[in-house]
Amino acid sequence: MRRIELSRAPRGARTRRHSKAESAQTRLGWLDALRGLAALAVALHHFGLRFFIPHGTALTHHFDLGLFGVMLFFLVSGYIVPASLERRGDMQAFWVGRVFRIYPALIVGFVAALVILPSGHNQMIDRAVFEHPLLSLGANGLLLQDLLGVPNAISIMWSLTYEMVFYYLVSALFVLRKHRQSGPIAVGFATCAVLLGGVLTPANLARQGLSTENLILAAGLVVAMGLFCAISGNPQLTRTGALLLGVLGLVLAFGSSRSAMFETMMIFATMFAGTVVYRAEHGQIDRIQAFAYCAFVFLAGVLGGRMYNHGDALWRTWTTSWMAWSFAYAGAWIMLVLGMALRKRRFPKALTWLGTVSYSVYLLHWLVIDGMDWLHGMPWLFLGTPAPTSTRFAILFTLTFLAATLVAAYLMYRLVEVPFQKLGRRFLTWLKQHTGGPADARGTGTPVPAQVAPAVGAPVAPGSATPAPVTLDPVPPGR
Repeated sequence: MRRIELSRAPRGARTRRHSKAESAQTRLGWLDALRGLAALAVALHHFGLRFFIPHGTALTHHFDLGLFGVMLFFLVSGYIVPASLERRGDMQAFWVGRVFRIYPALIVGFVAALVILPSGHNQMIDRAVFEHPLLSLGANGLLLQDLLGVPNAISIMWSLTYEMVFYYLVSALFVLRKHRQSGPIAVGFATCAVLLGGVLTPANLARQGLSTENLILAAGLVVAMGLFCAISGNPQLTRTGALLLGVLGLVLAFGSSRSAMFETMMIFATMFAGTVVYRAEHGQIDRIQAFAYCAFVFLAGVLGGRMYNHGDALWRTWTTSWMAWSFAYAGAWIMLVLGMALRKRRFPKALTWLGTVSYSVYLLHWLVIDGMDWLHGMPWLFLGTPAPTSTRFAILFTLTFLAATLVAAYLMYRLVEVPFQKLGRRFLTWLKQHTGGPADARGTGTPVPAQVAPAVGAPVAPGSATPAPVTLDPVPPGR
């Protein structure tokens, strides 16, 4: 009966629905395209594209492709993640969505690396996982390892730490009704980057008598309490939990960063600047004001690299020179501006599809690299002869890497990401049934008005005026 009713719908209604869906897809396309380019940049950087192109090493000295991808992802994340929380005003939905979005694919990728790759060819997983399993499990399980003095279980996981702390800060600002202050907050972090980037030494907490074990236990306790309160459905508990998470994030960001202080501060400045771009586009902030905030963050990032990315800081940022950091940071901003300028145009489906599977590309590309390295050493692959070094081989080798990565990412997306996101929605429904329904995330006991934040190109469900949930909430790749 439902199929018959739809088939009998007026032609005009069907056309309007189709045009709405098409328009929403166009509005989201530029963000998906940027995600796809960011993931591709990181994957090719780790693959070692510089060794296959003329003057590639010199290019890397002036432009770090991995950092470019990461910063572009942070900008996109800052643009969309706070909007998804503000649009619903539902802390339960926000955090349940985050957990089911990040952890399942991450766990599957980690297990796949353990099972598939021989130990001698497994560069994806850090040795500390086996040497200190409990510490590694605790810190990496919290996704705070890069701020807790523990090596990343998978080297590319470092960026997830800053993404997670950003979620903490966004949650705290939301319950404090300070979420609209993205501009001053971005400028504040950028100011800390240029003024304190060479003064404060990272990992201060570990040198002040607080052992790594105690730091992990303390962080675990705060996170457990904070998330429990945040998804409790009780307005006062929700407020308390979000504030706990926000305080933890600030303490770790300023007191226990693995990276150089200027980079840590610029990461958060960049994400909040991405939020400023969103607010300017949707009329929540004056555009001149937004331009001033973003210009300051941009200049602070470029100059911060020039000022502080030397000596000891180089191995903390995993770059080869100040130019590699500063020019890559500038490149990420240029790409965002270009995407904004073209946002009303339709992007190639291949590029938007790449954005859809970008999280799986991030998780699995290093697994493919290790696998190819393992196979490359097998005599039968090249009939017992050394690997050719011609241009034709370089192109074929690179295309093989990209094809294998995209196939693996697609399988991960279809078999893990999509099913667990559906499971997360079912769990959220169950949770609301057992916590008395949705609560106001600010703890005021009043509903969040619909105009808090307009939907970011949210696709409209057929036959309904209510925007469907936006799934474009990216997770940044690692370097």
